[in-house]
Amino acid sequence: QVQLVESGGGLVQAGGSLRLSCSASGRTFSSYAMGWFRQAPGKERDVVAVLSANGGSNYYRDPVKGRFTISRDDAKNTVYLQMNSLRAEDTAVYYCAARIPTNPGVHYRIPASYDYWGQGTQVTVSS
Repeated sequence: QVQLVESGGGLVQAGGSLRLSCSASGRTFSSYAMGWFRQAPGKERDVVAVLSANGGSNYYRDPVKGRFTISRDDAKNTVYLQMNSLRAEDTAVYYCAARIPTNPGVHYRIPASYDYWGQGTQVTVSS
């Protein structure tokens, strides 16, 4: 089992940057496929960026391509989401998620595929 704790959210002006961090407990972090998801008020939770356990496969939803970068540091049990050129429509609660993959090179885009979730961190972008 793994516990996830997100940090790094906050209020930023449009065009600014934030880096979200998700710290995981346990000694097998490198075995987990990881993902970042977000949920705006009144909307469903959607994928933002996901990464395979071996780091070789990733996916970004179209609106964040070229602006967001997902990465992992297995030595620190942490996954990051670097967010640049932020827009008002990026405002949401951002969640980190983890699961044991069927293959270390596989990523997962659907929230229901994940077994473990953090508590979320609020990102607010003012226009």
